[in-house]
Amino acid sequence: KLRKVIKQHDVIIGFHKIFPDLKKIATPVKNERKVLHIKVQNAAWRSELKFNQETMIEKINSFYKEEIIKAIRLQS
Repeated sequence: KLRKVIKQHDVIIGFHKIFPDLKKIATPVKNERKVLHIKVQNAAWRSELKFNQETMIEKINSFYKEEIIKAIRLQS
């Protein structure tokens, strides 16, 4: 169980390693029950990231070579 908690936290820490171009506009807040919560600067960026949500989930899961994220919740 401890390893699971550590991997969930690794997603938050490693988010900008996977998506360095989002450093200025998006900040991961928490990973809870395989749902990654991300705070974005404004509604325009939230819409853009919502459109690319599936790609982001696939990229995160392939980076960690397992299903860590099932969904992304965007907040502005």
